[in-house]
Amino acid sequence: MSMLTPPGMGGKYRITGDKYPRMRPPRRRGRLVVVVVACGAVLGVGGWGTLQLIDVFTGSGGSDSASGSGTGCTTKSSPVAKSSPLPSAAPAALPAPAQITVNVFNATTRGGLAKTTADELKKRGFKIGQVGNASKEYDKKVPGTGVLLGPAASLNSSLPVLATQLTTAERRTDAARTGPTIDLILGNGFKTLTTPAEATRALTALTAPQPTATPTTKKSC
Repeated sequence: MSMLTPPGMGGKYRITGDKYPRMRPPRRRGRLVVVVVACGAVLGVGGWGTLQLIDVFTGSGGSDSASGSGTGCTTKSSPVAKSSPLPSAAPAALPAPAQITVNVFNATTRGGLAKTTADELKKRGFKIGQVGNASKEYDKKVPGTGVLLGPAASLNSSLPVLATQLTTAERRTDAARTGPTIDLILGNGFKTLTTPAEATRALTALTAPQPTATPTTKKSC
C-alpha cells in the first residue's frame, strides 16, 4: 500500500505511483443564477430608457396621446389678406364724374373762388351747373373747407365721388331736394382742391376690390 493511500481506503481508491484523486470544491450554481438575472435586468432598464429618449427627440409619445392626433404636430390659424370683390351692385351705385352735375357756390369773402374751382372740376371730368355766391343760409357761415349738399339718394352715390376732390368737406343731404344735382359750397377754410393724383387714388379705392382677411392653417411639427 502506498503511503499516500488513506487508511481504510482500498480498491479503486488505492493510490499507486504519483496519481491521486483530485478533490474539487462544490460548484456555486446559486451565485451564477443571480449574476445572470442581474445582467438581464440591467439590459432591460437600459433598453426602456433608450426608447424614452427616442420618443422625446422624435416628438412622439405623450404629446400625441394628449392631442389625439397621433402625428406630433400642432396646427395654427392665421389671417391672410385675400382680395375679395365687392358685390356687383356696388360699382353700379357709384356714378362716374361725367355723370355728376355740380353747382359750385362761394360762401367766403374771396372773389372768383367759385369760378376757378368750377373750372378745375370741369377739367377732372365733372359736369358744371350753377356757379356763384352761396345763399344766405350758408354765406359766410361755413368755417370748414366746404360742404357737399345733395338729395338723400346721393349719400352713397354721387356725394362720395365728389368728396374725392375735396376730402375734408362735410357731407350733408336734404330730403326735400330732388334731382341728381349736388352742391359744392366753399367755406372759409378752403384753399384748393385735392391734388389730381390723390383724387384719382381715392376714386379708385371706391370701386376697387377691398382685401379681406381669410384664416389659413399652418401645421408645424
